[in-house]
Amino acid sequence: MDFNELKKSLLEDGVIDAAEVATLKKELYADGIIDKDEAEFLFELNDAVSGHENAPEWNEFFVRAISDFLLADEVSPGEIDADECAWLIEKIGADGKVDGVEKALLANLKKEAKAFPAALEALLG
Repeated sequence: MDFNELKKSLLEDGVIDAAEVATLKKELYADGIIDKDEAEFLFELNDAVSGHENAPEWNEFFVRAISDFLLADEVSPGEIDADECAWLIEKIGADGKVDGVEKALLANLKKEAKAFPAALEALLG
């Protein structure tokens, strides 16, 4: 999959609609998992459309996909390890703000993870 082409077509109108979420689900979950490149791609998309009128499906998909990336991995299943915590802080802080979708992600991780790092708790503010 060419992330640049997909990103260009998704962001043409500046928002992500339900049909585009369906395309993302099909493409990104084709192998059954979300890998690091796909997770980073989703953060790029979210930063680009933050504050716009995206479909509610976008929020749900973003939260589920990033949660799957962090919690369904083989290295630390069900946990947010130190590397994952640092990565998540970097990705959330990349655009200088914690938007509503990112807060929903943090809340979901807090609920689903075996433990929730204090550094992430601070971002929930």
